[in-house]
Amino acid sequence: MTIISEIVANYNQWITIFLMVSGLYIVVARGNMVKKLVGLSLFQTSVYLLYTSPGKILGGTPPILDPDFTVYSNPLPHVLILTAIVVGVATLALGLALVVRINEEYGTIEEDEIFPEKDGE
Repeated sequence: MTIISEIVANYNQWITIFLMVSGLYIVVARGNMVKKLVGLSLFQTSVYLLYTSPGKILGGTPPILDPDFTVYSNPLPHVLILTAIVVGVATLALGLALVVRINEEYGTIEEDEIFPEKDGE
């Protein structure tokens, strides 16, 4: 199997890795708090994909007991991710509210301006 066919066969895992790395980079490398929240949202989205991708079984049906079907898909990862999405939206709303309050107090949302580095310490 060539490298290209391996990448194409597992494209959802590569997308997950890309979103995870880019979200983590944005959180670590940026000083703007809104950009950090966007990076956190990207990272959360990659975790959602990480959990839901193996939850679907090809040829599987919803877990409704029927003698005609023998292969079922597991609904538990999808249900847990719905809960995680709600928690993620609430976390993002709280983060944005804190950024608005920080902007009111300090007049900026840049970390470097709020916490300036002290010389000689």
